[in-house]
Amino acid sequence: MEKLPEQWDLEADVVAIGSGAGGLCAAITAQDHGFSALVLERSDQVGGVTAYSMGEVWVAGNHLGKALGVEDSPESGFRYVKGLSAGYADDVAILNQAIHAPVALRYFEETIDLRLAAIPGCPDYYYPHTNDSVAEGRLLEPVPFPAASLGEWQSRTRVSPHVPYSMTHHDIFTNGGTANMLNWDYTAMSERMGSDERCLGPGLAAYFVKGAIDRAIPLHTGVNVEKLIGDGERIVGVRAKRDGRDVYIKANRGVVIAVSSYERDPTYSRTLGNQLDPQSMVMQTIDGAHLRLAGPFGARIARVPDGTILGIHTPGEEQEGDLPLWRGALPFMGLPHTIVVNSAGKRFGNEAFYRSIAHAINAIDGNTQTHSNYPCWAIFDHQAREKYPFGGVMPGQEIPESMGVTAGSLAELADRIGVDTQGLLDTVEAFNRYSLAGGDPEFRRGAFPWSVTMCGDPNQKPNGNLGPLLQAPFYAVQLHRMAGGGIAAAGLVGDEHCRVIGWDEEPIEGLYVAGNSMARLDNGAVMQSGMTNARGITHGYLAALHAIGRPSTLLDEELARRQRLEAAE
Repeated sequence: MEKLPEQWDLEADVVAIGSGAGGLCAAITAQDHGFSALVLERSDQVGGVTAYSMGEVWVAGNHLGKALGVEDSPESGFRYVKGLSAGYADDVAILNQAIHAPVALRYFEETIDLRLAAIPGCPDYYYPHTNDSVAEGRLLEPVPFPAASLGEWQSRTRVSPHVPYSMTHHDIFTNGGTANMLNWDYTAMSERMGSDERCLGPGLAAYFVKGAIDRAIPLHTGVNVEKLIGDGERIVGVRAKRDGRDVYIKANRGVVIAVSSYERDPTYSRTLGNQLDPQSMVMQTIDGAHLRLAGPFGARIARVPDGTILGIHTPGEEQEGDLPLWRGALPFMGLPHTIVVNSAGKRFGNEAFYRSIAHAINAIDGNTQTHSNYPCWAIFDHQAREKYPFGGVMPGQEIPESMGVTAGSLAELADRIGVDTQGLLDTVEAFNRYSLAGGDPEFRRGAFPWSVTMCGDPNQKPNGNLGPLLQAPFYAVQLHRMAGGGIAAAGLVGDEHCRVIGWDEEPIEGLYVAGNSMARLDNGAVMQSGMTNARGITHGYLAALHAIGRPSTLLDEELARRQRLEAAE
């Protein structure tokens, strides 16, 4: 264990490690209640993985959805998640998130002027196929944020190379979605870029950065926290490196770990996430620091079932550090005239619904001890090329040879990529029948309204996710395993106050966890857009309240109410 230093270099009541929503919300909440806080960020920019997200915040029973006329409640959200968790979630953890997310949302609206809006017409993933799903109102997004108000932090607050952050979801959907990018209002997009009004994840992160700088909360960048420091009874601080020098930071009330996941560490991805050599869309600092920090103090780790998303790389596109810019393939592989097949030439899931594909990717054929659905390819025809984008390649542009393969027939295409020819021909024949009929009896593609909204063409009839592959030339692009954009299968176990729990089932005093660093026992096997941002906001709020001695009692009150109802029955 790390020894207590003779002298501390910095001191605060609450020390947040990580500058995404979880860390910033913890610092803001502590400061608002009269306690000091500071934020430690390993990279040279703040905003964390929150800024790399689509900026969605999923909150059941929120007041913004109610203003749209949506009938909803936290209880309904609890039932929705519980019903889809496949038994891998903890009921109390689901309930804790359900009842506190609307409270945290209101809190930050009132204190930092966080401005979110319900995304019109954007349904729950599983609407209308499960009870307690809603057609709109739970998925929120940030109102465009004027980044110039960040002052000197404007250039130091992270933006994303992955999302069109000068457009809102409402802008995108109104103009036909991803499928119809050529019809987007690029004048409005240009105006926002010119004035640096940020939407989606960069906008959401900026609201919290602004909240922190308005409170003069110190944001220390370039600080790599290497060890937690305990005094035998509780966590009392951290040792970090800055400019090659050790820096000791004292935490009088608590340390909040909010550093996202571990996907930049291939060993952790393989052994904890069961993902083999995944590519990543997030910054290099997302490498499992939460596990290394809390592990020496006996922190418990838990894992829920999760899948692997698929991605593509357009040659010549790079992100920070000259790393290849990988894009999630979801917005493109569910478009009409496009399918995804394995080496047998067979489809293996609903291409327009990433939860279907994600779980199927990791399936192992016990007869051969191989992953039967990986490698895999996106197959599409000339119609798709003329109408839709694919990765960074716009409609009508040629697919670069270094990205994919082109052929005059499906048989030739199969031969060139090493896929079973008859299997591919049979698959395309069946898919074409489904497309003309408007329904997919094998994998229910196009049966989820969310899929049409997010990765379909609303102008395609009779089904926005279905369209036959008929016109040569035909194309194949190999898809690659992608990690979850900071969303991990495994994480630190936290209780209802976001205290880290040890293997002895007791809280590690003075140590808290937030966001993607916390095990997803409040989700189980389900993931819904906006849940992770909502978790980060809620966890940061709850962790700070407990650390400063003002823990929320809402969960205890709700559990007591339920007990009374059960007794009365």
